[in-house]
Amino acid sequence: METDTEPYVRLASLRELHRVVAQLNTARSMADTLQTIADGAVAALGFELAAVHLVASDGNLLVAAVAGSDQAEAALAGRTGSRESWERRLAMGERWGELRFIPYTEGWVLDHDDVPQWHITGPAPRTADEWHPMDRLFAPMYASDGELLAVLEVDKPRNGKRPGPWGCEALQLYASQAAIAISNARLRGNMQRALIRLEQEQQALRASEESFRQAFEYAPSGMAIAEVGGESHGRLIRVNDALCRLLGRSAALLRRFSFSELVHPEDTAVLLRCAAEGGRAELRLARRDGTYVWVSLRNSVVADATDGPQVMLTHVEDIEERKRHELALAHRASHDSLTGLPNSAELRARLGSRICDIPQDRLDAPAEPHHATDAFQGLGTPPPRPYDHHEHVRLPDAPGGDGKGLAVLFCDLDGFKTINDRFGHVCGDAVLVEVSRRLEQGVRDNDTVARLGGDEFVVLADGLGPADASDLAVRLRNAIIPPIRVEGRSVRVGASFGIGWAACGMTTEEILESADQRMYVEKRSRSQGRRRAG
Repeated sequence: METDTEPYVRLASLRELHRVVAQLNTARSMADTLQTIADGAVAALGFELAAVHLVASDGNLLVAAVAGSDQAEAALAGRTGSRESWERRLAMGERWGELRFIPYTEGWVLDHDDVPQWHITGPAPRTADEWHPMDRLFAPMYASDGELLAVLEVDKPRNGKRPGPWGCEALQLYASQAAIAISNARLRGNMQRALIRLEQEQQALRASEESFRQAFEYAPSGMAIAEVGGESHGRLIRVNDALCRLLGRSAALLRRFSFSELVHPEDTAVLLRCAAEGGRAELRLARRDGTYVWVSLRNSVVADATDGPQVMLTHVEDIEERKRHELALAHRASHDSLTGLPNSAELRARLGSRICDIPQDRLDAPAEPHHATDAFQGLGTPPPRPYDHHEHVRLPDAPGGDGKGLAVLFCDLDGFKTINDRFGHVCGDAVLVEVSRRLEQGVRDNDTVARLGGDEFVVLADGLGPADASDLAVRLRNAIIPPIRVEGRSVRVGASFGIGWAACGMTTEEILESADQRMYVEKRSRSQGRRRAG
């Protein structure tokens, strides 16, 4: 069962993984790229050691970068292992998706080959998932055409255990992005050399243009050249086959567009910043069939070698798969695995995003774009509040309000423990799933239904008055009460609701505690009423 802290740990790990992935394409050289890959594996993936074995021009693999240990770096850096030995390792390893794992019980046959290694012996693991010092875990990195570029080797997990499904998926995702970064570093090196030749070797202009043409046309990812300045600023002049395939449009058709006409409306501001400042951006581009694809877009302005006008050189990388994995990982970290509802961490994040720390009695003070001056000191009136664009949340009965507010309905199921004890947790889980469905059906599209934990749920509903909130609680309670069919039997649960209100100047804990307390007051009142009636 997932613990309350695991979503926070996963969110933190995911944020760190996003950060290091974003750094992969910022390195200036191949050496910097490889060291960034090794450093990022240690920083974000939970391992103490990492090494990048780069495929050299002769086919053998060179230890090009080491992170996590000065001793390991001194022992391994610059050493080479034969391609034959590496192919044997990758072939004999257990397949964990794209990863290769060789347990210590099998790796002894590799102790005397020529692949550099830092492994030491140790006692047998006490549990099946404990990491042994002689365990080996590799993440091969391939180009888009299947060529082996390098192998990322990791060791010494910080938690002392073999990585689980989430850890393997994160390592596999990171390796795929690292492979793209290595390909990009190769491409950038080729293009930079071509551009230098264009600028410095006037006599070799034709040969340099041909080199650039091949790097442009046969690049594995999309490339485009656009006009800079003038009436046709941004219009695509030239595109390669990879970009045509990515967007499902012919070269002739793409030359009628600029990127500003292809970008998703929500990403227009991102494109404008990228075009104005240069550099890299992640956004969505329209395909011919009306769908959108996530891409990493990198711009650089270059001048024509013959003193012609400047043009914009744009590199477009397909990151749809990475975005899909990121969204899936983010959803797992922010949603309850049983019901699919937002979990406690996500509920607090959504609630916290709606409120600020300005007290209710200061919401009507005039906003001041600058710092309050000394003229307000000693006048007995509150100084102007800081100028902001936040839409403040008021209590329904607050002065200056419209009698409506952000209602927080705390729901606790009655009789759920009895179902769990009598019929088992499988039946209890089915009840929780059905209650979640009924709650979601009973609220508006823009309301939030979250599972706080156990049999406790919270509903956030904006724009309600006290009577509206009471009616909503009654409707939801009535939706929960009908029998629930589970495994051929009919079971019932009740529900107690406590209605609280969110407002600026309160903390999320204060808001939830207030609704929780009111729920217990209602439950106690109903219990006393049943005893008197009995």
